[in-house]
This record gives sequence, C-alpha cells and structure tokens, in this order.
Amino acid sequence: MEQITIRQASINDLELLQEIGRQTFSETFSAENSAENMTKYLEESFAANKLGAELNNKDSYFYFAVFDHRVIGYLKLNTGQSQTEAQVDKALEIERIYVLQEFHGKKVGQLLYDKAMEVASQINASYVWLGVWEQNLRALKFYMKNGFVEFDKHIFRLGNEKQTDLMMKKVM
Repeated sequence: MEQITIRQASINDLELLQEIGRQTFSETFSAENSAENMTKYLEESFAANKLGAELNNKDSYFYFAVFDHRVIGYLKLNTGQSQTEAQVDKALEIERIYVLQEFHGKKVGQLLYDKAMEVASQINASYVWLGVWEQNLRALKFYMKNGFVEFDKHIFRLGNEKQTDLMMKKVM
C-alpha cells in the first residue's frame, strides 16, 4: 500500500473539500438521521460561500489525507475566535476528522489526529478539545483511546433536529 500523505488545503481546494465533506458526513450519519435533516445540514455546512470563508479564515486550518492522488479524508481545526464554543485563546478545537468509509480501520483518522496534535504543539495550545455526537460510539472510542475526557455537553443542530454532543478535551 502506498503511503498516505497529509497536506494543508487552500482556497483552491474548495470543490474537493465540498466533495469529501459531503461524502464522509453522509457515510457517517445518514443511517441514523432523516434524509431531510441530512440534506439541510449538507447544503448549509458545505455551501461554497461558507467553506470559502472558512478556508480563508486565519484561525481555521484544513488538512487532507491523500492516498494515490485521491483525497480520502480531512481534518478541520480552529483556534481563537473561530472555535465553535468560547474557549481560552490557547485552545485548539478539532472540529472535524472524517475519513471515507472504505478507508476505515486503515489508521487514516489517526494520521489526521496526529497532525492536529502537531499543530497544537506548534501553537503551544494548553489543551485540545472537540465535540462528538453522543451516539457516535466509534469516534468516542477513538478519542478516549487518544486520551480525551468528557468535560461538558452542547447542542449540535443537524437540520431541524437538536442532538447532544459530548465535549471532550486533552490537556497538553
């Protein structure tokens, strides 16, 4: 198997980001959510103007996992005012780690996570935090394995539905 590489995404990657974002989110959550709520979330969250603004935001970072010239997963990180919940300035948020279903179990998520930890170290983050849907047992297990602990909860809107995310953090 060829090596998987991690590279930073830029505004020139907008369409690739839309494609991988929509596909991985659908693969991960379609079975547990209504088609209506999924469609609404995907249209809003992966709209070109929204993703373009996020790609151009100095406090948000996107990275692609690439295998054989194909994007197979991605990572989104936030610092400062870009964090989805108010945190200290020296916190780093992992907003998204998503991998194509066909690459689950091949350590792609771990490579993306390792990149997040590298960025956290580079910016001297005091801790890394994230929100994960309470019903996403695979992700919860992954983050606990990597040393994250629950510290709060928040509401995540998926279309018209309110869902509970567990907020987890890892002190650096």
